[in-house]
Amino acid sequence: MEYLKEKFSFKFFLFIGLAFFLIQIPIIGDYFRIINTVIHESGHAFMALFGGNVETISLYMNADGVTHGTQSIWIIDFITCAAGYTIASLIAYVAFWLIKKKKHIFFIDMLLGVIIINLILWVRNPYGIFWLVSFGILFLALLIKGSKKVIDNLVLLIASVLLVESVSTAYDIFTISIIQPHAAGDATNLSQLTAFIPPQVWGIYFFGQALFFIVLGFKKGLFCLGARKIQQNYQFEGTKEF
Repeated sequence: MEYLKEKFSFKFFLFIGLAFFLIQIPIIGDYFRIINTVIHESGHAFMALFGGNVETISLYMNADGVTHGTQSIWIIDFITCAAGYTIASLIAYVAFWLIKKKKHIFFIDMLLGVIIINLILWVRNPYGIFWLVSFGILFLALLIKGSKKVIDNLVLLIASVLLVESVSTAYDIFTISIIQPHAAGDATNLSQLTAFIPPQVWGIYFFGQALFFIVLGFKKGLFCLGARKIQQNYQFEGTKEF
């Protein structure tokens, strides 16, 4: 039990619960879920730049997203298809790592940079532009006017949304790959690129890597938020032990 207390904190479970509740709210939940969609689609786009061309990214009100680009060599197409869920899980992990290191502002700067790049280069549909502009304004307002407590709590809430969404979307694609293997998005695309590996295997991979980052965060103690108070004993010469 003491080991678990060293790896988790009540604050972690509180914000995970808040994130899970938030994303269930109609309209508002989808609005916050899109932060994971932006990371996912940006992962596709950044990998595609190594050998292909990204035309547009579309972000939709139901939190779906699509990256449109031209085909490249096989290895670049493969990495691009695999990147979405993997980078989303990685960024969720990095978010809690930065929070543990007390680098909340850097996390906001990082997300703001992703938003600006998408706004300038890729996103062209009306709702996508609205989301990027509105979320970008929120981050700028935080940097300019936000108190440390507000910034810390909002960053933790966003990181929690990313963590919940990275796992839930990976689980969704896993279940779809089992039930409808020909309509399983990235799992289907990877199956077409690797004809000998069925969509179900890629669905398992996507869900497995999401769980891997959860386990890694657990082992690194990233989910034990806040400094633990350690009572120290001091021995002074000629005195009793305190």
